Amino acid sequence: MSDSYILLLIGFGALVLLTAWLPMVLSEAPLSLPIACVGIGAAVFASPLTGYVPRPDVTLPAVERLTELVILISLMGAALKIDRRIGWRSWMMTWRLLAIAMPVTILALSWLGYTMLGLGAATALLLGAALAPTDPVLASDVQVGPPKSGEEDDARFALTSEAGLNDGLAFPFVMCAIALAHAGRTREPWLLQWIGIEVVWRLGIGVGVGVLLGYALGWLVFRMPNRAKLSRTGDGFVALGITVAVYGIAEALHGYGFVSVFVAGLALRAAERNHKYHQTLHDFSEQLERLLMMLLLVGFGGAISSGGLLNALTWSSVGYAMLAIFLVRPLAGWLCLAGTACPPTERAVISFFGIRGLGTIYYLAYALQKENFDKVDVVWSTAAFIILISIVLHGVTVTPVMRLIDRRQRRGIAAMESKKLAKRQRDRSSD
Repeated sequence: MSDSYILLLIGFGALVLLTAWLPMVLSEAPLSLPIACVGIGAAVFASPLTGYVPRPDVTLPAVERLTELVILISLMGAALKIDRRIGWRSWMMTWRLLAIAMPVTILALSWLGYTMLGLGAATALLLGAALAPTDPVLASDVQVGPPKSGEEDDARFALTSEAGLNDGLAFPFVMCAIALAHAGRTREPWLLQWIGIEVVWRLGIGVGVGVLLGYALGWLVFRMPNRAKLSRTGDGFVALGITVAVYGIAEALHGYGFVSVFVAGLALRAAERNHKYHQTLHDFSEQLERLLMMLLLVGFGGAISSGGLLNALTWSSVGYAMLAIFLVRPLAGWLCLAGTACPPTERAVISFFGIRGLGTIYYLAYALQKENFDKVDVVWSTAAFIILISIVLHGVTVTPVMRLIDRRQRRGIAAMESKKLAKRQRDRSSD
């Protein structure tokens, strides 16, 4: 056996062990698993013993497929753990974040990319669209708890449901950037085709496939004759089969597979909402997601330390990053939730935790293979810097912030119970 293969086995084994061990160790620390992964990757690949240097801007096909897989698994896991029934009123915060905050964020980031970074219109739009969605993978620490765990306050629910849907809903904007770049080169008309195919058709197919396959698979898993239904197997890897099958069918029909997977997960959950098998499916998805996330973030850390991913970073990029993280998303999120019943503290949390991560890398890897864009090195360095800041900033703040939310909710519940008890005592004394 070659030395490189032995080292690869050792490294992979250590990564699997760390996948199980680190979350337990870091649970009480102001430090997140993604921060540790990036740090490990930066240290390992900076070592002279490591011969391979990860470069996402060079290995675009591999980066696209790996990030695609971890996002798909994350989307299914997120859908399975949402207890709240889908509806216009019950999901109002989600609809506002998707219909208002995300487009406003894309437009603002595109304009800043055009004016501050000197990007062309198509490239600026691509960067804005890639950065706008809340990442479903890295946002796991601010998401709802496992199925039927009761850990589903408004802030956690809004961030989970938003992350589940906006990765798919950002796709039309990415395709718009690709169409703009193509039109700039060929002068071909593109607007009507983009609206008809990329917006209407692909979104419609994505939602339709998700609903139909989700309920069909729900019947197969939970409602078939007792000896044949899949839930009797107790196998968690069924979640992986459902995820990739739904995604493949949606993409074969030219729909948005990300949308289909999340919607299918919601439909699967709705088919038999309280079945304990949802916990098994969710646990497998979470473990696989964590392993793949660690693998990719270790590579991301290596690309930063030794792959030159930040080489094209400029002061303009730094200013762009600061505005993106501290102004654009927080302001868009805060304004779009105005007038809702969401308390100010939770509204601020939802607005602040618009985490950037592997979804951004996926969209860039996808689009850069489809068309030529200008200043690609600046785009990669700026996006990587924003992801790095998001990982560190949100990773350090998530534990104390979510504990603050939980304490406020417990005090609110205790106050309500006290008021109810006082009212009952008054009613008894009046009788």
